This record gives sequence, structure tokens and C-alpha cells, in this order.
Amino acid sequence: MSTIDRTRSLAVPASTAKTAAEPLAKKPAPHQPAFQKSSFEQAAPARKNGLLGGLIDAAVGGIKDIPRFVEMGANVFNATTVKEITSLFGGAKPDRAQDGMFVGAGGKTLPATTKPGDVPGVTPKNNPNPDKTLLYVNGIMTPTAGQLGEMQALADSSGAKVVGIHNATEGLVKDLAQCVTDKLDKGKNPAVDTLADTLYSELKAGRDVHLVGYSQGGLVTARALNDVAKRLRVEDGLSPAQVEAKLSHLQVETFGAASTKYPDGPKYVHYVNNADPVPTLTGLGGDVDPLAFLKDAGKGAVVHRFTDGNLNPLSNHMLDTLYLKHRVDFDQARQNQF
Repeated sequence: MSTIDRTRSLAVPASTAKTAAEPLAKKPAPHQPAFQKSSFEQAAPARKNGLLGGLIDAAVGGIKDIPRFVEMGANVFNATTVKEITSLFGGAKPDRAQDGMFVGAGGKTLPATTKPGDVPGVTPKNNPNPDKTLLYVNGIMTPTAGQLGEMQALADSSGAKVVGIHNATEGLVKDLAQCVTDKLDKGKNPAVDTLADTLYSELKAGRDVHLVGYSQGGLVTARALNDVAKRLRVEDGLSPAQVEAKLSHLQVETFGAASTKYPDGPKYVHYVNNADPVPTLTGLGGDVDPLAFLKDAGKGAVVHRFTDGNLNPLSNHMLDTLYLKHRVDFDQARQNQF
């Protein structure tokens, strides 16, 4: 278990505590884009004038986000149902055809056997030649085009090149069902297989890997890491301590992830928005979590919990417009400086 998980109060939200590191959260790294203030932040003046005003502003913020989610729903419907039908007549393939494939610049997809270094990744808008690479797995209800947008936002925020592993969508019902089987470590998930094979090969080659999992992508990440740990024990005959040492070459960030447990070894930073029902109900939990003793963020993990968003739970779960504005450089985050 993460020491942060063990020591956090179940009665007093950790986000209310003031720390010496808090000012750092006000100074994003130079490469980070300027994000719009959240509805909670915009509502601050109103909250000073009364709770009702704050609630109204937060509700308005949530309503303003609705058109975006309607558009996203239409994109998912087109990438699944429409293309599923048209593919029968020689049309474009549905999103599931890219399941487990690598995604690069321009939305180009490459086979799962491709080496990450051979994928033309998405680069920051202000730096075409970054010296770092992130491997990114998306969440549910995200066609390839949607993942590409998230990859660009992550590249701009981190200053790194981003290579995607696509976690395909087949619609809400099937995506949620896959989340359940992922939690049970049952059934086949091509994104899990690609990530596990890639990590195993990169570690065997002596290369470090920095990976990012968002929403179900965090669940895919946890499952793949467990698969890699198992292969290192069974196929390579490594002891538990040796497995941990091998996995220590992995840097792992999760945002709003749906996994409750991660294997020891990698260096972890987990971001959890207390106003996001995905990680608070299905992941590592929020500041107040009576089931915290059942969860394991990984040995030495840093879990950064905060509260941000509006009255629209979908808004509070978004990677590009919410979570990334709270992200800091990985080494800084490992020092718990946010």
C-alpha cells in the first residue's frame, strides 16, 4: 500500500491542508498551456456571496459543457454503429478494428508489434523535437480521433512526445462490461496485450518507459503491469525483489483511473479529483474513503487528491480540460510538490 493511502485521514479531506509546496501549484511549468478556470474557480466570487450563488454558477458551468458531450456521443456512434454497418459494404472500418494498435501523429495507426520508437508520435505545438516520450492509453467511449486530441493535450502539457496505444470503443454498454472483466483480469483486451508485450520487451532491452493511463486506460495499465510482473517471475525466473527492481524502470502516471490496485515496483503518481465519480467510486478513492484499506496504489506511490469541476460529473472527469491543468512535472510530483 502507498504510505499516502495509509496515513490519509478518513474524516478530514487532505486537500484542505496547507503545505509549503502549495505555491508550486500556482506556477505551471513554462511548457504547460494556460487552461481556462474551472467552474468551481469561476464561481469563487459568487460563493463568497452565498452558497446558492456558487451552486448556480457551478450548475451553469456544467450546462455549458453539455454540447461538447453531445458531440462526443455523436462521434462514438459514428465510429461504432455507423462504421460497423458501412463496413459491411466496403466502407470505413469501425473503431474496434484499431483496438490495441499504436496511434501516432495525424491519427496514423500501426500494428501492435511496432516498437514505440518507430511510431511517429504527437509532439508539443511549441517543440517538434522533445527529448522525452510518453506512452498513453485512453479511456472508454474514445474513438481514435478522440484519443489523438487527448494525446495533443498531453504533449502540450508535458512537453513530451506522446505515442498512443488505442483502447477501442464499442459503445457505452460494451465498454463498461470490458471494465468489469479488466477488474477481474478475465477475457481478452487487445490494449492490455499490446501494452504488456511492449513493456516486457522494453524492459528486457534495458530501456525505461514512461506511461500514462486515463480512466479505463489506468485499469488497462494496472492489468498490463500485473501481466508483466507475472512474466518476469514465470518466464525469467526472477524473485519478487528482482521483479520489483526490474519494474522500477517504469514511470507511471494515472488520471481519474478506474483501478484500485497496482503492483509494486514502478514509480507511480496518481491524480484523483474528489469531484470525479470514476476514481472515487471505482478507483483509489477520494479524500474520504471508508474502503481505503482494500486499495493499493503501489509501494511508494504518490496520490494527489484535489477537488475541482462543476455539477456535471462528466466535466469533472475530463483529461484535457481538468486533470492536465493539475499535472506537474513527474519528478516534482514524486516529491509531492503540487
